[in-house]
Amino acid sequence: PEDPDEYRAVNIFWVPKAARWSKLKSEAKQPTIGKTIDAAMLAIERDNPSLKGVLPKDYGHPRLDKQRLGQLIDLVGNIGLGDKANRSKDILGRVYEYFLSQFASAEGKKGGQFYTPRCIVRVLVEMLAPYKGRVFDPCCGSGGMFVQSERFIEEHGGRVGDISIYGQESNHTTWRLAKMNLAIRGIDGNLGKEHADSFHRDLHPDLKADFVLANPPFNDSDWRGDLLKEDKRWKHGTPPASNANFAWVQHFIHHLAPTGLAGFVLANGSMSSNQSGEGEIRKNIIEADLVDCMVALPGQLFYSTQIPVCLWFIARDKRNGRFRDRRGETLFIDARKLGTMIDRVHRELTEEDIHKIAVTYHAWRGEKDCKAKYEDVPGFCKAATLDEIRHHGHILTPGRYVGAAEVEDDGEPFEEKMDRLTAELKEQMAEGARLDKLIWANLQDIGYGK
Repeated sequence: PEDPDEYRAVNIFWVPKAARWSKLKSEAKQPTIGKTIDAAMLAIERDNPSLKGVLPKDYGHPRLDKQRLGQLIDLVGNIGLGDKANRSKDILGRVYEYFLSQFASAEGKKGGQFYTPRCIVRVLVEMLAPYKGRVFDPCCGSGGMFVQSERFIEEHGGRVGDISIYGQESNHTTWRLAKMNLAIRGIDGNLGKEHADSFHRDLHPDLKADFVLANPPFNDSDWRGDLLKEDKRWKHGTPPASNANFAWVQHFIHHLAPTGLAGFVLANGSMSSNQSGEGEIRKNIIEADLVDCMVALPGQLFYSTQIPVCLWFIARDKRNGRFRDRRGETLFIDARKLGTMIDRVHRELTEEDIHKIAVTYHAWRGEKDCKAKYEDVPGFCKAATLDEIRHHGHILTPGRYVGAAEVEDDGEPFEEKMDRLTAELKEQMAEGARLDKLIWANLQDIGYGK
């Protein structure tokens, strides 16, 4: 007989016999298929306590077309999962992640509530390298940060049990998505007993995390900040009620352990805004020497917004012994030219892009096992001092620091190049004039422009 505990011991999600796909498929054409699925959901919850009250159980509702439901089961059942490698224990998780990304794309702006593009999560995780300790995401969406953290550890030969996961999510539906996402991958995590607002009902008030990874809502004006003006988290200044960006930044800092590191996504405005006291808060955070690295990302990475975004990296203690002493320094990376268009409106960072950004950061902070040697690269990266940041008015936009990329000399003498380009321009202008005449003649032929 199968022993559920044996599967759980190696982080494999346990599905009871009453809920297995073979049973659902065998009953797909029965009028009772809705009730069969509801019973399967109950069985899964019964055998997986972390999912209690999380799974939907309304497939037996009279309004749901049971014939279509059966057809959907047949459709999914006929999908081939390929070779043995593709039928690995994580296949369910990969399918789940795929559907989340597709739903995010279809939902547009609303999709951003639960899904952070995988390439952005990868950059955060690869840069922070959360091998060991407490990992916290107080606006965890569907749990993508945790999934990638566990994947990072597995790929780099670490032990998954060396990290403990804490999260919080304010949206009930999204919180359920996160619980399911972790459960089907066999990931243990404390996401609280229910959904809750991180600002007004912190479910982990005493948590001091070794790593904070997050993608909070951008420029949120509906966070009821006027009710929290005297909050103990606002050590660097009271954030404006009109924008939660610096409330999130200070919430992350508040939850960091003495040697903790944070990496998070914010709208580009956070790097330079001086509205409603935001500039003063940013200045205080910089002067406290907390900003370790800033990364400007290319546009069009998100399904949900065209707002350009950046990554902040905060270090509670820049001389903690794991890396070199970086006090008084901040690394700026301008990655706006990286990425590849995957369709007309969306861009993705490639593996090479992610590696380039992460290795630059690792080399700069002096990781013992990083073979690369850090050097400033005009147009891409610059290690700046606190005095330089003061000189720029405490603005953190990487473009202000990295300068322009060096242009390689092609060896063609200037005079020859100007002669060649002038001749090309003359030819193109002549061709343009010829085409103008042709267009005009064609218009006259059909009775226009006379």
